[in-house]
Amino acid sequence: MTTLGIIGAGHIGSQVARAAVAHGYDVVISNSRGPETLSDLVAELGPRARAATSAEAGAAGDVVVVTVPLHALSQVPVEPLAGKIVLDTNNYYYERDGHIEALDNGETTTSQMLQEHLPTSKVVKAFNHIRSGEITTDGAPAGAEDRRALATASDFDEAVEFVTSFYDELGFDTVNVGPLSESWRVERDRPAYVVRQNAAELTENLARANRLP
Repeated sequence: MTTLGIIGAGHIGSQVARAAVAHGYDVVISNSRGPETLSDLVAELGPRARAATSAEAGAAGDVVVVTVPLHALSQVPVEPLAGKIVLDTNNYYYERDGHIEALDNGETTTSQMLQEHLPTSKVVKAFNHIRSGEITTDGAPAGAEDRRALATASDFDEAVEFVTSFYDELGFDTVNVGPLSESWRVERDRPAYVVRQNAAELTENLARANRLP
């Protein structure tokens, strides 16, 4: 079974961990404050989970989830993630991260920034336009009427394939936005952001998005 390394144990990271463990994944999770601060979460998650440093979580994961604030992107370990599929959950909040001119001007995306930081990894957008609590509550069986859809984007087909499979396990359809350069379509202030939508609705909202909000 795949081991999921999770770098960042905030709202999204902890919910992805809960969902992954519930579907039989092993999880190694980290945060910026140290493994000892995750004892309650690990106790809740049970024997399939353990806490570690970010580098250890990255090394242990067959696939790694990076879910840290954008301003902490430079602290994500590079070498342990080399060659691996890396799920990027980030959104740009200038109130938290400070203004980043290239993002303000629509010249890049948060996922492209992570890909530049991790040049040998296979970055893929995931879980960035769903409220954290809904990751474990909004899933439905494949084929269910009006099943919720989530978007993904990557420059690597195998990364999209993993996210598509993982979403399906957790109860969501997938809409592929295309390369990382198109991942802005599902970020903050766009029509698809934190709105419950099925695949057809999500596809329509992605097409409606403007490059600059």
